[in-house]
This record gives sequence, C-alpha cells and structure tokens, in this order.
Amino acid sequence: MADLSKYRNIGIFAHVDAGKTTTTERILKLTGMIHKTGEVHDGESTTDFMEQEAERGITIQSAAVSCFWKDHRFNVIDTPGHVDFTVEVYRSLKVLDGGVGVFCGSGGVEPQSETNWRYANDSKVSRLIFVNKLDRLGANFYRVTDQVKNVLGAHPLIMTLPIGEEDDFVGVVDVLTQKAYIWDDTGLPENYTIEDIPADMVDDAAMYREQLIETALEADEDLLMEYLEGELTPTEEQIKACIRKGTREIMFFPTYCGSAFKNKGMQLLLDAVVDYLPSPTDVDPQPLTDEEGNPTGEHAIVSADETFKALAFKITDDRFGTLTFVRIYSGTLKKGDTILNAATGKTERVGRMCEMQADDRNELTSAQAGDIIAIVGMKSNVQTGHTLCDPKHPIILEAMVFPKPVISISVTPKDKGSTEKMGIAIGKMVAEDPTFQVETDLDSGETILSGMGELHLDIKVDILKRTYGVDLVVGKPQVAYRETITQEIDDSYTHKKQSGGSGQFGKIDYIIRPGEPNSGFTFSSKVVGGNVPKEFFPAIEKGFKGMMDTGVLAGFPVLDVEVELYDGGFHAVDSSAVAFELAARGAFRQSIPKAGAQLIEPIMKVDVFTPDDHVGDVIGDLNRRRGMIGGQDAGVSGVRIKADVPLSEMFGYIGSLRTMTSGRGQFSMEFSHYSPCPNNVSEAVIAEVKEREAAAKKK
Repeated sequence: MADLSKYRNIGIFAHVDAGKTTTTERILKLTGMIHKTGEVHDGESTTDFMEQEAERGITIQSAAVSCFWKDHRFNVIDTPGHVDFTVEVYRSLKVLDGGVGVFCGSGGVEPQSETNWRYANDSKVSRLIFVNKLDRLGANFYRVTDQVKNVLGAHPLIMTLPIGEEDDFVGVVDVLTQKAYIWDDTGLPENYTIEDIPADMVDDAAMYREQLIETALEADEDLLMEYLEGELTPTEEQIKACIRKGTREIMFFPTYCGSAFKNKGMQLLLDAVVDYLPSPTDVDPQPLTDEEGNPTGEHAIVSADETFKALAFKITDDRFGTLTFVRIYSGTLKKGDTILNAATGKTERVGRMCEMQADDRNELTSAQAGDIIAIVGMKSNVQTGHTLCDPKHPIILEAMVFPKPVISISVTPKDKGSTEKMGIAIGKMVAEDPTFQVETDLDSGETILSGMGELHLDIKVDILKRTYGVDLVVGKPQVAYRETITQEIDDSYTHKKQSGGSGQFGKIDYIIRPGEPNSGFTFSSKVVGGNVPKEFFPAIEKGFKGMMDTGVLAGFPVLDVEVELYDGGFHAVDSSAVAFELAARGAFRQSIPKAGAQLIEPIMKVDVFTPDDHVGDVIGDLNRRRGMIGGQDAGVSGVRIKADVPLSEMFGYIGSLRTMTSGRGQFSMEFSHYSPCPNNVSEAVIAEVKEREAAAKKK
C-alpha cells in the first residue's frame, strides 16, 4: 500500500491568462514527466490537448496528470480560467485536497479569480498563492498581495520576495531561510545559485521574516506566547509545522512569486506543496448523506482499510471509449471488482482502470484511497456527482450542485440524415458537462442547447462539427426569461365534475403573493377546523407547483411565488387527491393573470477591463445596453469597470469592445440575479414567442 502522507492532490486555478497551464507544464518538466515543455501560445502544452484549446490558447476542460517531487506523488489538475467553464473548476475543487491559486503579476486579482476563490472557500480547500509573470511590464508583487487582502479578503503569508521586477526580475528571496535564489539567462530551471540577500533588500527581508513568524505562530498559541515573551527563538521546523497547520485550517495562504514561463521560482513552489499542502488524510473527511441529500453525520474516512467509497467527478468521451474520472476516498479498488452506483442502484464490474497523463494513460490493476483515476467504459449510466461504493455497504457522498444555464440557441442539422448522429453526440456531451443542457421545443420541433455563455455554446457547436462530424444551422441566441407576480391576490376556486357514478369536488380559498427573490415556490396552510382534510394538502401543493413551469405571459417558468391555503370545502364522497390537485391547477390559471404577472430577465455581473483612454466610450456603451455601472477601479495598465447588464443586451459584446478599445479591452460576465423587464422589452419578447408559436402551428 502506498503511504498516503506522501500524496498531494492539487488543482491549479486562476483567471484567464494568469499562466495556469504554463505553470502545470513547468511542474511536469521539473518533475521529469516531460522532457520538452510545450507552450500555450504555440498550441503545444500537455494539458491543453483538445483542438479547440490548442487553437484558442485557452483551457476548456480540466486535465489530470501525475508526477513525483521529493518522494511525494502529485496528482495535478489544470483547470480552465474562463467563466463559461467554471463548472470544471468547481468539480475539480470538490475532489482535491489543496490548490495553487495563480495570479498575474501585472493583472492582479481579476474577475474570474474572485469566482474561483469563492468556490475554493466553499469547498474549504487549502491553498498556496503563486504570483506569476513578474517578468512582465507593469508587474508588481506587492500590489497583487494587497489586492488579495482587499478584494478577496484573504491573508497572504509572504514566503518569497522578488529580486528585481519586469525585465530585471532575476530571482527570489526565501524569507524563511533568508537566502537569495538567482537564475541565469539560459532560461533553464536548474541553472540557479543560492546566494546572500542583495544588500538593498536585507532590511525588507528581515521585516517580512518577523511578520511571517508572528503570523505562523498564531496557529500554536503556546509557542506564540513564549515567542512574544522573549523566551523562545523558534526553529525552522517549528515554524514550518505552524505554517502547515495554519494553511490546512485556512488561516492564511503561503504566497510565492516567480515567472513560470522563464522558469524562475518554481522549485520553491513545489517544495511548498510538499511542506504545507495537506495529504488526503489531513483533510476533513467527506460527509455522507441520505437519498434526499441531508447529512447523516457519518463521513468517508480516508483509509485503504475502509469499505470502498468514491465520487465520479467528471465524464469524458475519448478515442478509447467513455472515461469516468473517480476520486477514491476510502478502501481499495481492483480490476474485476464489482461496484455499486448508489444513484442508479445498478452494479457493474470494473473492466479497465488507468491513471491519466493528460490524454495518455497508464493501465492500473488496483487503486486505493487518495487516488484519482479513470475507469474505462462504465455502463451503469454514471453521471457527474454520482457515488460509487461497495455493493454490501451502500452509501451516498455529498452531491455536487451546478449553476443553471442562462443562454440558449436552437440548432438543426444541415442534412436530415445527421439527426440521429446529433442526438447521440449531444447525449454524450450532456453527460460530460452538467451545465450544458438540451431540450426539444415541442411546438417547433427544434433542438434547444443551453449553456453558461456564448463561448460555452460556440465551443459545443465546434465540438459537434469536428469531433462528431455534425454540421449545424444555429439560430440566434435566446435568453432564459422567467415570469413572476407583483401583487397579492385573495381568491377562491372550486373544481366540480359530475359524470355518472362518483364525481370530483374540491374547493380551495387561498392567497397568492410575490415571494422573496430566489425563493422559488413556497406553500403553506392555515386551514383550521378540517374544511380541507390534511391528507389533501400535498395534492394541492403538487397542483400549484406543477403549473410553475409554464407562465401565463409567454410560457416561461414562474419564479418566487408564495401560496397560502386558508380555507376551502370538501365532499365526503366526491373529494379526492386528484380533485384537489385539479382545483389547484385551475386556481393557478385563474389567479396568476390577476396578480400582476411580469416578465423578468437574467442580469449579468459584467467586469470590463479597458485602457484609460477608452473609459468614456465603454461606460457610454454599457449605459446604452441598459447597464447599471457599479464602480470603477483604476489599475496600472487600465481601468476595471463593474456593471450589472441584462444578458439580452450582451450578445456580440466582445466584438464591440474590441472595436472600441482597438483590441485591448477584455471582459468577463457571470449570472447575478433576475430583474423586471421594461415594458417595451417585455412586449417585444411576448410578441416574438407568439409569432414562433404561430409559425410552428402552420408547419
């Protein structure tokens, strides 16, 4: 059995273009897993192996690689930075024990860094910080660490200081050992010397060491008291033990600096992964839940001696078949074992399993707690987030929750013969990506694809064309509008039907009122005296809830409605659950139009970066798009503008932004909330829906 204390399951995550994939390449080169580093800008990096990734120079799907450093095994996952692929970051963080947050030395804490940091906080993942690209124009290590404090509300524990900046960046000072690591101009990672600290940095280095010791010792109160009373000069081992404890408890984040592209500062980062990030046994064990997702109070203990428990966190389809990526939390798994999928109740035999090296694989005969592996060709309809376990000891691990798609497009194959091929391909893609959804429009017969943004859907259409050979005609993007109500209504509805034999009767008196934002649908009952027997309450709730999918204005789902039942009537013979369910359905149709039905639209949190001389144009354009400007933040190389803008106004925005800023502007956006549509927009949307329905009927 492998020694679990020597395992490090880590993820590399950051904003677009902060240098995650390059950092991963350098780790693989330094640990001897690859002999030639491939560059992202040449489309040749190890972990960006999809055609679309190589072409666009971005990471789209997370990739897993394993390597060794100082007798420790690293399972590294390189994740995407683009907001449309956030699901990849979220599901990777869910199964990792530690992470490295990479920040660009000149860009600093960017919009997507905040989202990823929030996900890591939610998953309680210990992290190191690596401030990268210190050789770039405008790079400033100290400014980035200030942003980490102010924007992310995190506590960076500064472990290395840069020697020189921009073109003069030559190495780093190790604050703990008070030594300088200086690299020569060959660009080779191993060509460095360890020297004394440059004279002009001695005072700074001493000050940061003092801060480091005081912060680190906060993890051990007894040592801190002795140190403050002057009774103790802590040893390097004691300080490291405190840093490790504080990192694991997320009190602070050891912060390193360097340039991955120029191979400077990487060894210290790898040493820090060994020294400070937790092994699988150091992390709080995963909670177990019941079928409804409520915690049972039990946990999946990380040990090879326990019964088998694992989480399927990613499914991909490649040239060898379907791969199910699995994080094993407890027990061992051998080739030929039978395992149970707790979500479907089906068992199956494990045929082949392998360790992934990006798109290559090494076959395995067994794996154990702490491992991240891929099982080939599972048949039991495994989906992301399903628990795999020992059939004799069925359990369920805490599930994953994914964000809902906000944008849709309609697609039809160019030639009729491709319809079946398209169906099979989309089925595989939906299994791979829980934020990508598909449905068929019953009126028009069109296939509707929904996702997290324009880029997300653009890549999906590209994959369908290249990987599966399905050419599509793509309709214009559609927004996921919703409906709600604005007024409280007190109403009554009676469902009565008599047609020979026993009839149907159900009378309900109820109040319908607008709910709190994001509350969905809530039902309560104040009936006293038995005018409506208790056993019919679930049927009434089911009737109202079943109608929430189709609003009265344009057929969009209805959000944030409260229904309170306060009286009614029943018949001893003719009343039944079905009668009361039908009464509730009729009541919904009758009352919602009277309750001030209103169309609401998704509002996006938009973060735009623009050079100083184009700020006025960008703000003017956002205002024209009905945007609410939330604030401006001036940086060294430009200004960040935060705004809330309706999604319907953001289509094609990247083209406009590039034109306005001569190609130098960037933006990212993510869903924020729903807000009422102005009347003119509402009328246009409703008219368009009616037109589509009429056209579909003619067909």
